Amino acid sequence: MKFLLRPESFCIHRLAPDARLDLDAFAGAAWYSITRTEDELSVVAPEVIDPGPGERKPGWSCLQVAGTLDLALVGVLAGIARVLAEAKVSLFVVSTYHTDCILVRQGDLERAVTALRAAGHTVTAA
Repeated sequence: MKFLLRPESFCIHRLAPDARLDLDAFAGAAWYSITRTEDELSVVAPEVIDPGPGERKPGWSCLQVAGTLDLALVGVLAGIARVLAEAKVSLFVVSTYHTDCILVRQGDLERAVTALRAAGHTVTAA
């Protein structure tokens, strides 16, 4: 599998479930994710974007699976998670219709990339 290391530094935000977002603030971002549940509004975005008051966890790097993954594929995330778990790397995953984005803490990035490459994967800059 090929991973693209996105150049941005990301922040994971947790806002109130009824929080309103100014989507114009995200206009310049090449990649971000917004997910709302009944318990929270979760935002993953470049650190330069502040979606509003709430909890924030800065300092994440994104390894995006290159290409399109068929929704019928089984075990893709399990395999990635196993490799990173064995390397003692925590992850935060955002999935889209076409691909998976694996976020790891910047302090764990080198260990994550080394583990993925040792498992036969390719990691290149996006």
